[in-house]
Amino acid sequence: MLVAIEGVDGAGKNTLTSAVAASLGNAGVRVSRIAFPRYGTLHADLVSAALHGQMGDLVESAYAMATLFALDRKGALHPGVGLAALTEAAREEATNQPHIILMDRWVASNAAYSAARIQQPIDELGGIVEWVADLEFSRFGLPVPDLTILLDVPVSLARERAAGREASDASRTRDLYERDSSLQERTAAAYRALATSQWQGPWLTVAADVDPHAVAETLLSTLPAQ
Repeated sequence: MLVAIEGVDGAGKNTLTSAVAASLGNAGVRVSRIAFPRYGTLHADLVSAALHGQMGDLVESAYAMATLFALDRKGALHPGVGLAALTEAAREEATNQPHIILMDRWVASNAAYSAARIQQPIDELGGIVEWVADLEFSRFGLPVPDLTILLDVPVSLARERAAGREASDASRTRDLYERDSSLQERTAAAYRALATSQWQGPWLTVAADVDPHAVAETLLSTLPAQ
């Protein structure tokens, strides 16, 4: 089962992913995790460089940046790498034990941020949103998640968390997207529109104070019978 956890920068996706993974593990479910962008790999590092002003005017193109993010995910499908390695291991190992792969960001993040960048109206899910879907799901062959969880937190809280993370860790300097409060607000609205429309599969929206155990129970209830 592929589960994507989405939200604006600083929403607390990593914290929620860790807690849900622990709860699922305690319930006897095999859990794997992968986060995007996959920093330390080619396309993810190009993304980082662009977002820190090191790639000239590349960052000015929403379509160019979306393509780099998409290429990072595509790279995770190469045999023995990233998501491909996790799914291969899931098939080869315990066939009778449930296995959930938690993804910290997936294709919906590209759709939401891209729509926000070009200020596409949130009630219109065509345009760049469907361009992203065609690029990643159709052309690149990325799998559609079985469930997307939107961690919908106030942007002001997410901004405080991102700033605090930067202050405590010199390696976590906020990038151009993270520093743009208006962009984050528009992205949050785009995410909500995607969730409301159940874009590319079922969505579950949770608040900042969500109980990770409750999320884990929801995932357990949707696992196919063994």
